[in-house]
Amino acid sequence: MSDSKPIFDEMYNADGSVRPAYADYCDWFDQQDEKALRRKHLDAESSFRRTGITFNVYGEDEAEERLIPFDMVPRIIAADEWRRLKRGIEQRVSALNAFIADLYHRREIVKAGRLPERLLRNNDAWLTNMVGFTPPGGVYTHIVGIDLVRTGPDDFMVLEDNARTPSGVSYMLENRETMMAMFPELFSQVRVESVSNYPQRLARSLAACAPPATKGKPVVAVLTPGIYNSAYFEHAFLADQMGAELVEGSDLRVIDGRVAMRTTRGYQPIDVLYRRVDDEYLDPLSFNPASALGVPGIMDVYRAGGITIANAPGTGIADDKAIYSFMPEIVEFYTGEKPLLSNVPTWRCSEPDSLAYVLDNLAELVVKEVHGSGGYGMLIGPTSSKKEISAFAQKLRAKPHNYIAQPTLALSTVPIFTRAGLAPRHVDLRPFVLVSPKGIEITPGGLTRVALKKGSLVVNSSQGGGTKDSWVLED
Repeated sequence: MSDSKPIFDEMYNADGSVRPAYADYCDWFDQQDEKALRRKHLDAESSFRRTGITFNVYGEDEAEERLIPFDMVPRIIAADEWRRLKRGIEQRVSALNAFIADLYHRREIVKAGRLPERLLRNNDAWLTNMVGFTPPGGVYTHIVGIDLVRTGPDDFMVLEDNARTPSGVSYMLENRETMMAMFPELFSQVRVESVSNYPQRLARSLAACAPPATKGKPVVAVLTPGIYNSAYFEHAFLADQMGAELVEGSDLRVIDGRVAMRTTRGYQPIDVLYRRVDDEYLDPLSFNPASALGVPGIMDVYRAGGITIANAPGTGIADDKAIYSFMPEIVEFYTGEKPLLSNVPTWRCSEPDSLAYVLDNLAELVVKEVHGSGGYGMLIGPTSSKKEISAFAQKLRAKPHNYIAQPTLALSTVPIFTRAGLAPRHVDLRPFVLVSPKGIEITPGGLTRVALKKGSLVVNSSQGGGTKDSWVLED
């Protein structure tokens, strides 16, 4: 069934008055010259192009490089709203880390009958060579992105968890830098929590997870698949901002039981590797033997305490959308508390009754692959043709365990700047969370993704979405 609630506009009340969080911003906006704002909007686009803030969209033949569309109307979150969100995110991330630790050790949640064992069996994200191993500091999910959607004044829900290699933080930082460069006077009128220290906090958080073999100040490096990866800009950006080396698999080798990187002074051991390479390609001796992106033998060094890999191999099990449907039970099992943030209602197509319901209501539902990401491999029923729905139904019947379904939510909107003035568009929010033995840190706000097409619910940049600066107001 679709969500029949009216669409919540985050800037305006139903009577057209401005909501309190946007009051100062709207006072400023109303005083601006529209032509000058339009010029600034074009300047922002030019700035992004000069900086190289692009991403790759993979087509049938080759990757196409595109500019990330940026909208200059910020998404604003009140301080009290953020406090509530922060508590819910912290609870969820704590539960995720405890859940992954349990799955690779005693599996208490399976023994208690709260999670079906079949979700691990034949699951590519489940890594047998992580069984019985505890990463340095007991941290599996060093960097997490929690995707949130809003459907009402107090209704925030988690759409999905990103515990493998969440991307987008560079766009969050560049969006803020662009806004501050374009409208410096605005930030003296509206007091907004800073996000600019994220790279330093990331470096500190990773260093706090250094392995037993570390001597002196931990050496941190970022492992990238290379310049053709869709998020290469981000890999290079974060390495530069952290003061860490950006390395590829060909720069690394195992020497004397350590993973070392090639430098002008010979090979230097690495203590913490922030990897942006998928598990499958991390170690050709342990995973895909054809991989040239990883480091032969890195898993042996890891298990011997010679390096920290962030995020830990095998964390992708928490991104599985079938497991997502059990998150309310998972949060309660590991924290002893009811979830502060709700899940979106979810039908597991592996269950016959759910499959029958989903097939009967495909035109109203959103159906996703359990391992899917980036908006690919999904069906949005209300915007699909009868032919597309019929074709998807065949896929669903052939592999029901590969899909989950959710209602079409009435996602909240925030205005975007268009030629015709301000116009509402649907948004989501990805806050970024850092986890170390010293605790959990959540960056105020995060990345707001916006569906630039009127009526569209798909916010992914690979599917035509853009980004906004996300503001959390100071108390």
